[in-house]
Amino acid sequence: MLVLLDPAAKATDGEAVRIARDVLSGGADVKVALPENAAELDRVLSHRGRRRPVVVGSDLALQRVVQALHRHGELAAGPVAVVPVGGGREVALARSLGVPVEPVAAARAVLAGVPRQLGLLLDDGDGVVLGEVRIPGRRQVRPGGWRSLWAKLIAAEQVAQPGERLRIEADGRELAGAGRQPRLVALRLPAGAESAEVVVRAAGAGRSLLRVRASRITVAGPDFGYEADGCPAGPVPARTWTAHPAAWHLVLPTG
Repeated sequence: MLVLLDPAAKATDGEAVRIARDVLSGGADVKVALPENAAELDRVLSHRGRRRPVVVGSDLALQRVVQALHRHGELAAGPVAVVPVGGGREVALARSLGVPVEPVAAARAVLAGVPRQLGLLLDDGDGVVLGEVRIPGRRQVRPGGWRSLWAKLIAAEQVAQPGERLRIEADGRELAGAGRQPRLVALRLPAGAESAEVVVRAAGAGRSLLRVRASRITVAGPDFGYEADGCPAGPVPARTWTAHPAAWHLVLPTG
């Protein structure tokens, strides 16, 4: 195994990282690396040989490894494993995929688990999304009403000019009922599904919900920001996401 320690996780919870490393080392032949940047990660992965990449860190660390493997055309070469380290939203993706979030249980699952085939979303900028894309719609910024500076920035960017709105297309068709500026657009590829689930929550008192399935989703309009796997991206004038079922393998507990 090639055990990739996330520097951020090591800095915030070094004990959990040490426990995970010790359990993995006690059950397999491991090589440990601590890549500090994208270039180091690329170099380590390119010299891994037959070793299976095992990420010890947050969802962001897992996403970076999968992104690097995709960029080099090696995502289908073998399974990836992860020992989540972090709390709350930092490991929400790993939890949703079925990975234990306790270090010992997760490390044991890496040693005794089985690869499971999963899908992902790929955007037209070659960005990989393992979990969910969330696009907030037009909102009004109120002091103290937001939980983060990033949310405030999105809100400021999302105040569209009169007549402007986000246009949402699913497999080439503009979504009916999405004519008004939406409150939220969310995309994800459920496990085992061939197409992505698209959810549009309309603005206004009724806040109607539109839910469809599509293999290709395009969102366009005034420059908008979004979150992919919990990470901020954009602003962009348009973005297209395509569903890629069975694109990679993640080691998960048996049963």
